[in-house]
Amino acid sequence: METVPGYWIHRDKAWTRSSKSHHGHRRSLFVRGIARRNRGATASQLSRDLYEATRTRVSRVTVSKRLHETGLFARRPAVCVPLTSTNRKVRLAGCREHRDRSMDQWATVLSTDESRFSLNIDSRRTFIWREPGTRYLPSNAREIDHYGGGGLMVWAGIMLDGRTPLHVFERGSVTGVRYRDEILEPYVRLFRGAVGPEFILIDDNARPHRALLVDEFLESEDIHRMDWTARSPDLNPIEHVWDALGRAIATRNPLREPSRK
Repeated sequence: METVPGYWIHRDKAWTRSSKSHHGHRRSLFVRGIARRNRGATASQLSRDLYEATRTRVSRVTVSKRLHETGLFARRPAVCVPLTSTNRKVRLAGCREHRDRSMDQWATVLSTDESRFSLNIDSRRTFIWREPGTRYLPSNAREIDHYGGGGLMVWAGIMLDGRTPLHVFERGSVTGVRYRDEILEPYVRLFRGAVGPEFILIDDNARPHRALLVDEFLESEDIHRMDWTARSPDLNPIEHVWDALGRAIATRNPLREPSRK
């Protein structure tokens, strides 16, 4: 007779565990749904959202574990510029135009660009919740036109078998005159001389790059440009250099803000 109560006690415990597991699974799905709708939410925010909706308290560590179990992990979002349907069509046409270039042809191309590295908090260091292999889905990308805050403006160029020095602009805006005097004259002109008449320059459509005095200088030095598709910074190979440099900067101790006088 004693075994019967024990049996039912065992069944009751099993049912209790099953019930808890069922409710835990529902909470995991609930948190996953919130994270997918608000991918930039932190684990602490998701914990508060869960409490407000269900009055169930769980730690941020538990939230992270539950999201990992459902396939969501905290990753840096891909960054892109806003694109219209026309932008997308033009970008595709530009890629198709150059897709059949040989490696020897690409070896004569100097890819250049400027980039600003912020000394303040950078939105690129935030994280979102996403599944593995979904980095470039539209829902996981952040559209950004310009980065605000103080920082350093730099310029560089890369080729298949070479690179320019990293040029740091002093205070002030980059103008057509500065672009010619600080970039084209000391760097690009020398690469053109080393490569020969097959040399091709890649720079974007920023206003200083398209100034009349810049066009005149390039013509005088017999420097040819590759037509550049608007709103396509990600198609420039040097973006990989900026990404690596940004990651390296992020691992260093943050710079102290200058004292105000």
